[in-house]
Amino acid sequence: MPEQRPPSGEEMDQRQARLEQMVEDLLREARRQGASSAEAGVSQDSGLTVDVRMGELETIEHTRDQGLGITVYFGHRKASASTSDFSPEAIRETVQAACNIARFTTEDPCAGLADPGSMARTVPDLDLYHPWAPTPEQAIELCIRCETAAREVDPRISNSEGATLNTHAGLQVYGNTHGFVGSYPSSRHSLSCAVVGREGDSMQRDYWYTAARAPEELEASEQVGRRAGERTLARLGARRIGTCRVPVIFQAEMAVSLLRGLVGAISGSNLYRRSSFLLDSLEERLFPEFVHIHENPLLPRGLASAPFDSEGVATAPKDFVTGGVLKSYALSNYSACRLGMRTTGNAGGVRNLAIDPGEQDLDGLLALMDRGLLVTEMMGSGLNMVTGDYSRGAAGFWVENGEIQYPVEEITIAGNLRQMFAGLMAVGNDEERRGSIRTGSWLLESITVAGE
Repeated sequence: MPEQRPPSGEEMDQRQARLEQMVEDLLREARRQGASSAEAGVSQDSGLTVDVRMGELETIEHTRDQGLGITVYFGHRKASASTSDFSPEAIRETVQAACNIARFTTEDPCAGLADPGSMARTVPDLDLYHPWAPTPEQAIELCIRCETAAREVDPRISNSEGATLNTHAGLQVYGNTHGFVGSYPSSRHSLSCAVVGREGDSMQRDYWYTAARAPEELEASEQVGRRAGERTLARLGARRIGTCRVPVIFQAEMAVSLLRGLVGAISGSNLYRRSSFLLDSLEERLFPEFVHIHENPLLPRGLASAPFDSEGVATAPKDFVTGGVLKSYALSNYSACRLGMRTTGNAGGVRNLAIDPGEQDLDGLLALMDRGLLVTEMMGSGLNMVTGDYSRGAAGFWVENGEIQYPVEEITIAGNLRQMFAGLMAVGNDEERRGSIRTGSWLLESITVAGE
């Protein structure tokens, strides 16, 4: 397969102009075919993925994808169609397909574009585009160095699931018949490694990864490997514990899932369907007073940053929880209409959600907890969004006198998110920053841990 490279800045500018024109053509064609309004999106992406296992190349894949979609409205009747063919004939046929469907759909009074006044007036440069073009040979070498570092941590590292390098660059364009057309390029790169350790009859696996918009912000390949190896070793000799109710620390990577539960509960789609345990909860206290949860979609180089949402609405920093009190839902234009509210610019989700860290690092939280469980891995998806009931398989470490004593496995954590939120005692300053949610570790007052 021929080697591909991401476009230069000048080439990206030319591509942006071309795809923006394509969006305008789509919208013009929708009007010509009778649509009262329309919105369209076009994307082009390219990337490289390399997998290495036990020092040998497993797969190498160059990707190049493109697609366009059109949504048309005939009054309050709506339909969508998409294609990966960018030819003028395909554009006309895609618009025609959407229009033909829309004429026969049921009217929905909330179907339509967001208000013209909410559109992004400018598209700020958020420094999201940092293309990387390692040769396949360079990518393979990075993966081998990463995996080798993991395997050399200790002779007990007996096997490997491999190391993976992924680099991606893309361009997204959105426009609608309000006259808004916006676009921005972005990149994302990652390196990961997972290895297996054995000691007697005990066998464990663990992993580590790094991710960033710019390649120079990735952790060194050897550092990623060593971290994966050290995490695997720490889990060897894991035991089961008896069922108990104790304080629990969710390590930062695990605390992310608790915030995802909050996001799901305040998302408009769950709220208007009345399938959220936080329905009608605005201005209620959910957390202790010290908790501040907010998003910053305009964070430079943020992994979830975007100058506008998927409906063209301008994004802006906002608070969701202030002083422990729920201040805002996360709404698209459609869900806001269904709820009799206004869009919050969250069509497509929240972007760079964060909870303010406290003063303690993880060791400080362990000392504060004194005795309990540190959760470092969770399995399954055990959240009932209607009731908030929470139950997931877990693994981690038992803590006594503020210090880790031994690894534990085959346990289940059970509680209710409302009660867990209310029982948050402290947030660590060991922030997890590799995704769309940023948080330190969480120390929760008391949770049921089901074991033997």
